[in-house]
Amino acid sequence: MTLASAEYPFLNVMATMLVFFCWVAWFGLLFVAIGDLYRRSDASGWAKAGWTLLMLVLPVVGVLLYLGIEGRRLHDRRRAREAAAERRFAGYVRSVSTSDTTSAAQIAEARRLLDDGVINDTEYQTLMRKALAP
Repeated sequence: MTLASAEYPFLNVMATMLVFFCWVAWFGLLFVAIGDLYRRSDASGWAKAGWTLLMLVLPVVGVLLYLGIEGRRLHDRRRAREAAAERRFAGYVRSVSTSDTTSAAQIAEARRLLDDGVINDTEYQTLMRKALAP
Protein backbone atom coordinates (compact mmCIF):
# COMPACT_ATOMS: atom_id res chain seq x y z
CA MET A 1 0.00 0.00 0.00
CA THR A 2 1.50 3.32 -1.03
CA LEU A 3 0.91 6.60 0.73
CA ALA A 4 1.36 8.77 -2.34
CA SER A 5 -0.97 7.90 -5.14
CA ALA A 6 -0.87 8.92 -8.77
CA GLU A 7 -4.64 9.33 -8.66
CA TYR A 8 -4.31 12.47 -6.50
CA PRO A 9 -1.18 14.33 -7.67
CA PHE A 10 0.90 16.65 -5.52
CA LEU A 11 -0.46 19.84 -7.11
CA ASN A 12 -4.01 18.76 -6.26
CA VAL A 13 -2.93 18.20 -2.66
CA MET A 14 -1.41 21.70 -2.56
CA ALA A 15 -4.54 23.21 -4.13
CA THR A 16 -6.73 21.46 -1.55
CA MET A 17 -4.54 22.74 1.28
CA LEU A 18 -4.69 26.28 -0.15
CA VAL A 19 -8.49 26.17 -0.37
CA PHE A 20 -8.73 24.83 3.18
CA PHE A 21 -6.36 27.54 4.48
CA CYS A 22 -8.37 30.28 2.74
CA TRP A 23 -11.59 28.85 4.17
CA VAL A 24 -10.19 28.90 7.73
CA ALA A 25 -8.73 32.39 7.24
CA TRP A 26 -12.08 33.67 6.00
CA PHE A 27 -13.84 32.29 9.08
CA GLY A 28 -11.24 34.02 11.25
CA LEU A 29 -11.87 37.34 9.48
CA LEU A 30 -15.63 36.79 9.76
CA PHE A 31 -15.38 36.31 13.53
CA VAL A 32 -13.16 39.39 13.90
CA ALA A 33 -15.54 41.53 11.82
CA ILE A 34 -18.73 40.35 13.51
CA GLY A 35 -17.12 40.57 16.95
CA ASP A 36 -16.06 44.16 16.32
CA LEU A 37 -19.41 45.03 14.78
CA TYR A 38 -21.39 43.87 17.82
CA ARG A 39 -19.01 45.52 20.32
CA ARG A 40 -19.44 48.91 18.67
CA SER A 41 -21.60 51.38 20.52
CA ASP A 42 -21.63 53.94 17.70
CA ALA A 43 -23.46 51.66 15.23
CA SER A 44 -27.23 51.42 15.34
CA GLY A 45 -29.11 48.16 15.42
CA TRP A 46 -30.09 48.59 11.77
CA ALA A 47 -26.47 49.15 10.76
CA LYS A 48 -25.45 46.00 12.62
CA ALA A 49 -28.28 44.04 10.98
CA GLY A 50 -27.31 45.38 7.55
CA TRP A 51 -23.63 44.50 7.94
CA THR A 52 -24.51 41.05 9.26
CA LEU A 53 -26.87 40.42 6.34
CA LEU A 54 -24.22 41.58 3.86
CA MET A 55 -21.61 39.32 5.47
CA LEU A 56 -23.94 36.33 5.28
CA VAL A 57 -25.39 36.94 1.78
CA LEU A 58 -22.13 38.00 0.10
CA PRO A 59 -19.62 36.49 2.52
CA VAL A 60 -16.23 37.35 1.03
CA VAL A 61 -17.31 40.74 -0.32
CA GLY A 62 -19.11 41.67 2.92
CA VAL A 63 -16.19 40.80 5.19
CA LEU A 64 -13.59 42.46 2.97
CA LEU A 65 -15.78 45.56 2.58
CA TYR A 66 -16.26 45.83 6.36
CA LEU A 67 -12.55 45.42 6.99
CA GLY A 68 -11.74 47.94 4.26
CA ILE A 69 -14.13 50.57 5.61
CA GLU A 70 -13.71 49.95 9.36
CA GLY A 71 -10.18 48.52 9.44
CA ARG A 72 -8.36 51.48 10.99
CA ARG A 73 -11.12 52.19 13.48
CA LEU A 74 -11.30 48.46 14.31
CA HIS A 75 -7.65 48.61 15.35
CA ASP A 76 -8.20 51.82 17.34
CA ARG A 77 -11.22 50.36 19.15
CA ARG A 78 -9.30 47.19 20.01
CA ARG A 79 -6.36 49.24 21.30
CA ALA A 80 -8.73 51.41 23.39
CA ARG A 81 -10.37 48.30 24.93
CA GLU A 82 -6.97 46.82 25.78
CA ALA A 83 -5.78 50.12 27.30
CA ALA A 84 -8.96 50.39 29.38
CA ALA A 85 -8.53 46.83 30.65
CA GLU A 86 -4.89 47.55 31.50
CA ARG A 87 -5.88 50.73 33.39
CA ARG A 88 -8.55 48.82 35.35
CA PHE A 89 -6.05 46.11 36.24
CA ALA A 90 -3.38 48.65 37.25
CA GLY A 91 -5.93 50.49 39.38
CA TYR A 92 -6.94 47.27 41.06
CA VAL A 93 -3.33 46.34 41.79
CA ARG A 94 -2.67 49.83 43.15
CA SER A 95 -5.76 49.68 45.36
CA VAL A 96 -4.76 46.31 46.77
CA SER A 97 -1.06 46.98 47.24
CA THR A 98 -1.24 50.51 48.68
CA SER A 99 -4.29 50.04 50.83
CA ASP A 100 -4.00 51.53 54.30
CA THR A 101 -5.94 48.59 55.71
CA THR A 102 -3.08 46.11 55.34
CA SER A 103 -1.78 44.50 58.49
CA ALA A 104 1.66 46.02 58.09
CA ALA A 105 0.21 49.52 57.73
CA GLN A 106 -2.03 49.04 60.77
CA ILE A 107 0.90 47.77 62.87
CA ALA A 108 3.12 50.65 61.71
CA GLU A 109 0.40 53.16 62.56
CA ALA A 110 -0.13 51.56 65.99
CA ARG A 111 3.65 51.67 66.65
CA ARG A 112 3.74 55.35 65.66
CA LEU A 113 0.87 56.10 68.03
CA LEU A 114 2.65 54.21 70.82
CA ASP A 115 5.91 56.07 70.19
CA ASP A 116 4.08 59.41 70.17
CA GLY A 117 2.44 58.55 73.48
CA VAL A 118 -1.09 58.67 72.13
CA ILE A 119 -1.84 55.09 73.21
CA ASN A 120 -0.42 52.88 75.93
CA ASP A 121 1.13 49.41 75.62
CA THR A 122 -2.17 47.59 76.30
CA GLU A 123 -3.93 49.49 73.51
CA TYR A 124 -0.95 48.83 71.23
CA GLN A 125 -1.20 45.07 71.90
CA THR A 126 -4.96 45.18 71.20
CA LEU A 127 -4.39 46.96 67.87
CA MET A 128 -1.68 44.43 66.96
CA ARG A 129 -4.04 41.51 67.65
CA LYS A 130 -6.75 43.14 65.50
CA ALA A 131 -4.28 43.75 62.66
CA LEU A 132 -3.01 40.17 62.72
CA ALA A 133 -6.43 38.56 63.09
CA PRO A 134 -7.70 36.89 59.88
